[in-house]
Amino acid sequence: MEVTASSRHYVDRLFDPDPQKVLQGVIDMKNAVIGNNKQKANLIVLGAVPRLLYLLQQETSTTELKTECAVVLGSLAMGTENNVKSLLDCHIIPALLQGLLSPDLKFIEACLRCLRTIFTSPVTPEELLYTDATVIPHLMALLSRSRYTQEYICQIFSHCCKGPDHQTILFNHGAVQNIAHLLTSLSYKVRMQALKCFSVLAFENPQVSMTLVNVLVDGELLPQIFVKMLQRDKPIEMQLTSAKCLTYMCRAGAIRTDDNCIVLKTLPCLVRMCSKERLLEERVEGAETLAYLIEPDVELQRIASITDHLIAMLADYFKYPSSVSAITDIKRLDHDLKHAHELRQAAFKLYASLGANDEDIRKKIIETENMMDRIVTGLSESSVKVRLAAVRCLHSLSRSVQQLRTSFQDHAVWKPLMKVLQNAPDEILVVASSMLCNLLLEFSPSKENMAFQAEQKIKADILRSLSTEQLFRLLSDSDLNVLMKTLGLLRNLLSTRPTLCILANIADGTTAKDLIMTNDDILQKIKYYMGHSHVKLQLAAMFCISNLIWNEEEGSQERQDKLRDMGIVDILHKLSQSPDSNLCDKAKTALQQYLA
Repeated sequence: MEVTASSRHYVDRLFDPDPQKVLQGVIDMKNAVIGNNKQKANLIVLGAVPRLLYLLQQETSTTELKTECAVVLGSLAMGTENNVKSLLDCHIIPALLQGLLSPDLKFIEACLRCLRTIFTSPVTPEELLYTDATVIPHLMALLSRSRYTQEYICQIFSHCCKGPDHQTILFNHGAVQNIAHLLTSLSYKVRMQALKCFSVLAFENPQVSMTLVNVLVDGELLPQIFVKMLQRDKPIEMQLTSAKCLTYMCRAGAIRTDDNCIVLKTLPCLVRMCSKERLLEERVEGAETLAYLIEPDVELQRIASITDHLIAMLADYFKYPSSVSAITDIKRLDHDLKHAHELRQAAFKLYASLGANDEDIRKKIIETENMMDRIVTGLSESSVKVRLAAVRCLHSLSRSVQQLRTSFQDHAVWKPLMKVLQNAPDEILVVASSMLCNLLLEFSPSKENMAFQAEQKIKADILRSLSTEQLFRLLSDSDLNVLMKTLGLLRNLLSTRPTLCILANIADGTTAKDLIMTNDDILQKIKYYMGHSHVKLQLAAMFCISNLIWNEEEGSQERQDKLRDMGIVDILHKLSQSPDSNLCDKAKTALQQYLA
């Protein structure tokens, strides 16, 4: 209560009729809230924000009063996320943006500083920067006013640029030209924020990246400037962000993967960031950026795998959240223990990229101490991001026939994988099911089920679980890949490689063929695809028909008759005249079944 009483005194003074007393009240409030979160919360509860915003926008307020109001509001925003929410609810952003139209530089800087604090908070929607179309061009114009406007505006841009739409807006308003020369600013903070802007502008954006390659600053091309900024004598944050800029430009196709600035500069810089001397967040960012850089390129994967013992270095990501030198700081240790899962996620991501193509690298990764145990543990971690990264890593390693036969079998990887599939988000389901496909291939000992070369009983089980309705829905899907996979599944379900198991299982309820033959919807779909304009779909449908009419199997006569009544034979005659040799041969072979 006492604190609230003293806080109320501050708020009351904002309503004094004497403007001089109001100004003094705001200044005293500014001094009272610095570093005092409790005081900030109290003042917000007592309604200081609407009054400060009113004074900030009041035409009769002096510029000094307006500036002090902006400073106090900025200080309140520095508190908790709830503080920021309260400020947003009072419509602080339009008020501050309006303030930027003032001729007074000190006031503009105070408004920008406050906007910077609000926009960098995770609770602020980025869209608020783009609602009024006049804001971005005005901010571009303010970039030339002072080093503070440069620092804050670049920081606002780099936080509010999320995705291609924002990138396009900023690009079209001249962001590249307006920010490029700031990379040579005398102020480190300005250089750093400009660099961050370029990294978010270039990310997955070919248009921006292609432009950046050709930009000159003081007679030097931007990529050269980025390379200078990632040298070892530069601050770590600068090295990392420059490496990100070059990585993103490379991934967007603006710099070749075999360019020296990538192979000799960017890649080694990112590997350095993975060393255990670095701080946790540097190691996380370094590994994730490196994973992204080398993901599509086998040559970069090979180079990275032999740089500074990277594969062994990543094993430390599972052991030490903090480097020994940092442990002197208890706060740091506490922080790192809370964020240790981010290290594991980053390591899994980088291992997945490293092992994406090369058999020798996969072998090296799997032979790293306790690697398979670590992945299996990762599959059941509470963090979704770690689980996803562990599944990705496993998926990458499962491309190796050798490993499927050995390590994967020894660790019964499929058991935790089946658990991961329960109630998993879509992105995990996608990777985990790809991974299961690899485990289920013919040569993998984990395959005791699924359709390809599977026993009749399993086929019937698959069909029952899927249900013919679901199968029909999949056959009506608009996505070509889904169609191809479904027809492929049907083909496998309908083919029987004669084995003893079949006889044993026929008694076990209906076979897959009977289930399909009694479902006219599905048969009509297959017939429809036989006449489709896409040859691949025609072929896939042909395979299904061939399996249904194959002579040597029980019930083939009835199936042939039913399909003839449906007009399938007429279609086969047409297809036997097809210009596509594959299709033509398949149709002729099928027709022979009717003659046999």
